[in-house]
Amino acid sequence: MNHGIAWGAVVALLVGYYVVRQRSSISHIRGPPSPSWIFGNMLQFRLPSSYGDYEFKWFKIYGPVYRLKGCFGQNRLMVSDLLACQYILKSPLFTISPTLDSTLRMAVGDGTMIRMKGKAHQRLRNGFNPGFTAATARSFQPIFDNITQELEQSGTAPIDVVPPLGIATFTAIAGAALGYSLDDLGEEYVVATNQIQVDSSTQTAGDVLADALGACLPTWLLRAALHLPTKTFKAARKASHLAQSLGAQAVKEKHDLVQQGLNIDGDIFGILLDQVHSNTERVPLTGEEIVNQTQTIMTAGQEHPLTIHHFLLSFFTKTIAFGLWELAKDPELQESLRAEIHSSPGEAGQNGVYDQMPLLNAFIKETLRLYPAEAFTERMVVEDTIIPLSESITTSPGEQISEISVSKGQVVIVGIASYHRLESHWGADADKFRPSRWFEDTILNADAVGPYANLLAFLTGPHTCLG
Repeated sequence: MNHGIAWGAVVALLVGYYVVRQRSSISHIRGPPSPSWIFGNMLQFRLPSSYGDYEFKWFKIYGPVYRLKGCFGQNRLMVSDLLACQYILKSPLFTISPTLDSTLRMAVGDGTMIRMKGKAHQRLRNGFNPGFTAATARSFQPIFDNITQELEQSGTAPIDVVPPLGIATFTAIAGAALGYSLDDLGEEYVVATNQIQVDSSTQTAGDVLADALGACLPTWLLRAALHLPTKTFKAARKASHLAQSLGAQAVKEKHDLVQQGLNIDGDIFGILLDQVHSNTERVPLTGEEIVNQTQTIMTAGQEHPLTIHHFLLSFFTKTIAFGLWELAKDPELQESLRAEIHSSPGEAGQNGVYDQMPLLNAFIKETLRLYPAEAFTERMVVEDTIIPLSESITTSPGEQISEISVSKGQVVIVGIASYHRLESHWGADADKFRPSRWFEDTILNADAVGPYANLLAFLTGPHTCLG
């Protein structure tokens, strides 16, 4: 038998089994019509000409909770309701999908914090917290200042800001996390990481279908598939392996410095290892546990849902780029920001100086609101449960409901970008870039959601971004 036909038959059987065994309790939730059984609404959702072309239109028609069709006729629940988002992201009854978990295992390793759950996750998180406090971040200011000066000296000719911002972000993370320069990371690691970012900058219908097929495979087969010799998979495996080596090298170097009686608390790894060598009652992390987080930290890692190739480093860079784009369109805002910065007491980098720049802080918050690094994140229900809603919705039969029952295995999409456009939360012009909204009481007094400014840009719950 032709091998292609045989593999096609296997995939068809797996898809058929997957579709049959799925239960759906959300068929009564309203949503857009599906143009395709194979792709459902996923091409519209994930591959629009401009992000949100369909999502924000559906959001206006159906509200903060609606149903989408995934690939192979599967229902997906799209949620941007405030209370529902909190419940989904904080509850242990929702987890990342087996597909994403296997991908993270390949890309950032077995011992990474973002794959762990429960007490194991909490222990690692608590152990890493000292490296991500506000005071620690301020201590890295000289690193950021040096990188900023290099960007300033790059000339005045018009440029595409994304590449230099990407390099600057990567350099800043390397310096703050490991105490390394870009050269210290080695060309091989930088090239492999760049390859992943290049591959992840675009998606195709094939990528969408591959992700959907991955969900149909048993874990052992999915993990085997992720070891196929594709260019992206090879780059991801190489970057993960090299990051592990870099982390081990950094830890060894810092251990040696401690033996010489030298200070090592100039970067995150040094701060964490300093606890290992100190005689405190608190049980510190082991050197191996610190090393295991290297690739996660270097790629600003979170459980990103778009495809198995995506890394957040490039997305945070684009958040900054979009902020600069908005600034370039508003000369008056530029002048106001410049005046505020120049009139602020003290020098940039001093403790508390940035807290005294309200317009700058409002600009940062508005950029994160309208251009979050993650536009959405997916979760899978691990046990039948009921999702509460802050506002009731109308079902297809016309019934008003204030909660939604979801079954085990149901995929739920948390619409971060849509939540950031809730008019009830951000005002009637929520789809507009307007930093001044952050001076209004409706924003300041809103219910807390994420760790920063009521935004979901850094998620919420147990897997909230460190720092």
